[in-house]
Amino acid sequence: MYDQVAQNKRRSILLILGFVLLVVAVGAALNLLLGNGWLFIVGGLVFAGGAAALSYWKSDAIALKVSRAQPASIEQYGRLHNVVEGLCIAGGLPKPRIYVVQDDSPNAFATGRNPKHAAIAVTTGLLEKMNRVELEGVLAHELSHIKNYDILVSTLAVTLVGVIAIASNVGVRFLWFGMGRNRNNDNDNGGGGAMVIFAILGFVLLALSPLIARVMQAAVSRRRETLADVSGVELTRYPPGLISALEKLRDDYTVVGSASHATAHLWIEQPMATTEQEGRLSRLNRMFDTHPPLEERIAFLREL
Repeated sequence: MYDQVAQNKRRSILLILGFVLLVVAVGAALNLLLGNGWLFIVGGLVFAGGAAALSYWKSDAIALKVSRAQPASIEQYGRLHNVVEGLCIAGGLPKPRIYVVQDDSPNAFATGRNPKHAAIAVTTGLLEKMNRVELEGVLAHELSHIKNYDILVSTLAVTLVGVIAIASNVGVRFLWFGMGRNRNNDNDNGGGGAMVIFAILGFVLLALSPLIARVMQAAVSRRRETLADVSGVELTRYPPGLISALEKLRDDYTVVGSASHATAHLWIEQPMATTEQEGRLSRLNRMFDTHPPLEERIAFLREL
């Protein structure tokens, strides 16, 4: 398990570099298609650096804001604070900030850049539908994400996926309204065939970059969820608690109203519709599911 944690940290660095390079590639494609010289390449570099910096320092606040999470007062959510404090003592972790999302769907996520600057958010549905042992299993899972430093790359992905989607959308809209290289065609002397090929490749990159970002986002989460399950059980010393919690999540068909594709990978289970009972777009959500199947996770825990 500890080798997996070390591998995850190395993958985190590679994934962050991959996101930044994708942002730069999108900027270069915009430069090629819109004909603004080095403006978009330099802009892409600055944009990528700024996005990475913003993601590192503020993406936890962005994720909490997007999810409509509110600070959980000790007076109102004493049981929640008590369970988190006990698990933090057992795991040797500083207590994270605790938030609550007003939503009937049972779910939870962790965010932040390191254990000293971390936060956990749970839905009111989770607090209502889980008993103490099950709640402990879910919170141990989220604290394991913090302990294993999964939260850094997962939280960075929230902002960087959004940045890539916005840049791609802007570029495609510019091209749609005819603001491309045609205004510089008079300055093109030769090499037209090569430019057409590069322009097509650039347009394909712009169109596919959100999809590429989503695939990278899925790579962030799937293996980490299973590892966090195992780490969470190691923390509680009681596999049936998390198993029972995952079974309740499996049998619940409500979805998180404030969830989005940008934050889906943060939650303990897919917060968006994946079956017809849960709502529309379930087939599309299944194609880009950032989580391994709950049945697979439950079966793995039963073998421990």
